[in-house]
Amino acid sequence: MTENFYYKSPIGILEINLENDFIKKLKVIENNVETSRLVGYFIEIAKQLDEFFADKRTDFDLRICPEGTDFQKEVWKELRKIPYGKTKSYQEIATAIGKPNAQRAVGLACNKNPILLIIPCHRVISKSGKLTGFACGLEIKETLLKLEKAI
Repeated sequence: MTENFYYKSPIGILEINLENDFIKKLKVIENNVETSRLVGYFIEIAKQLDEFFADKRTDFDLRICPEGTDFQKEVWKELRKIPYGKTKSYQEIATAIGKPNAQRAVGLACNKNPILLIIPCHRVISKSGKLTGFACGLEIKETLLKLEKAI
C-alpha cells in the first residue's frame, strides 16, 4: 500500500512517499499543499524531522527503501556514512566505493537521490570545498549545511 504525506519544513513542503511503512521518496515540492494529518508511521517520521530541524537529531532511524540502480544504491549507502556536520567530496565518495574515477557518476547518483535528508546528499561538496550541484537548489543545500554547522 502506497501513501503520501506532506510535512511543512524550514526548507519547504516535503512530500514523503511510503510503501508498506518504508520511505520510498522524500523530496521538496513546490506545490503549496496542506500538511497531512499525522497517523501511523508518519507520526514517527514527523517527530524525527522536527528534531532534525530543531538541531536535536543528528541521525535518522527510519525504514527506507530507495529505488535506483545498483551503482546509485552503492553511492547512497556511502552517503549515509557521512556524519552529521561533516562533508565529503564527490571524489572521496567515489574512492570510498572503489571507483576513484567515478566522481561525475557519484554526482549524478546524488542528483537522483530519492530520499532527501535521510540519505544526506547535501553533505557532498566539490573537492575545492565549493557548494555544487543539489537537486533542490544550492540555497537549500547551504541552509542544511548551516543547520548542521558544516559550513
